[in-house]
Amino acid sequence: MKKSHQIAASTHCILNHWQMAITTLLFCIALQLHTVNAATQFDNEQINEIVYHIHTYYVEDIPLSHIQANNINSLFKDLDPYSKYLSEHELEAIFSAANGRYTGIGIEVERVDERIVIVNTLPGSPAAQAGIEGGDKLVAIGQTDVTKKDIAHVSKLLRDAKFATINITVERAKTNLTLALRRQEINLESVSSQLLKSGNGYIELNSFNNHSYHDVSRHINKLISRNGAPLTGLIIDLRDNPGGTLSSAVAISDLFLQAGTIVTTKGRFFDANQRFSAEHGDILNGAPIVVLINEQSASAAEILAGALQDNGRALIIGKQSYGKGSVQSLIPLGNGTTALKLTTARYFTPSGQSIEGVGIKPDIIITPQSLSNLSKDVIMNGEQTNKITVLAKLDSHIMTAKRLLQK
Repeated sequence: MKKSHQIAASTHCILNHWQMAITTLLFCIALQLHTVNAATQFDNEQINEIVYHIHTYYVEDIPLSHIQANNINSLFKDLDPYSKYLSEHELEAIFSAANGRYTGIGIEVERVDERIVIVNTLPGSPAAQAGIEGGDKLVAIGQTDVTKKDIAHVSKLLRDAKFATINITVERAKTNLTLALRRQEINLESVSSQLLKSGNGYIELNSFNNHSYHDVSRHINKLISRNGAPLTGLIIDLRDNPGGTLSSAVAISDLFLQAGTIVTTKGRFFDANQRFSAEHGDILNGAPIVVLINEQSASAAEILAGALQDNGRALIIGKQSYGKGSVQSLIPLGNGTTALKLTTARYFTPSGQSIEGVGIKPDIIITPQSLSNLSKDVIMNGEQTNKITVLAKLDSHIMTAKRLLQK
């Protein structure tokens, strides 16, 4: 399954402190910028430290007696796709992403047929302002041809440019365009909203960072104020949401739940086993909820969808989600400027189901064409379009969700 990458940025991961010298990244969708370079050299002290942490905290008990100085790099490939050594830059980027910050030109890419294709640009980013579009293929960065390079190489070229202006050449409709951009710090807006004529609210949640809980709460209160009355229902759009912080996923789930389990984690060491439960209070006072998901909804998005589905609080519609149910932890190495990102546990929905490799199954499965008609732009701008029947369909799903609550 293809996944997009934010160039010169970290993946969207879940960050939370366990009460020990480990910063936890739970349910991170592993959009790796690059793996450990084969040329990475570790001294004996670093090797011993890495092997110790793997032996102590890795989710599975694996034999490590064969690990030698000359094959420590291959060990990461033998674990799982999500465990890796993090350089100082990668570690800093992860913390920036968790705090809703991103330094770069604002493009998300994936590798298609040996080419790096831009799949999206971040709103307000240098790339968006310069006119780069989804579907553009990277040709060159400065004077360097990148048509046959990998994402890691492109990321390094952009990072090395620091904050200087750099020319980016893209191919669009078989024509090359060269645009001048400058990397900058971008604040990632994870939440947007719209009040629909039906009195239903619409929340688009793009990621789960340390500000998302407050942003969701603020947007819902704004919708209620604009409506002049409690919302008739709420649509939470988690499509293409790759995840985010654990504390955010739990807190946002708790906004809508009066009681019940939100998520549990299970691993080999004591602190990897946790249960997160909802506290009394529902910001919507029981109004029905519809959650939209697709195959790119992962990690924290699956926590929220699973918590609301298993507790009978929301109707889940769309396509089956990604299925990222493993837990990663950030373990500082040496003086703390680098780290080991290690799979330490699995997570389970309130009903006790692991979704690793399976995903959240919607209550109502929608065909790709129908889901496309329910695009975010149509919903956000539906009052100014001719797609009223599309919005009416969402209203009918709200009524189905309401009947679910009455059972």
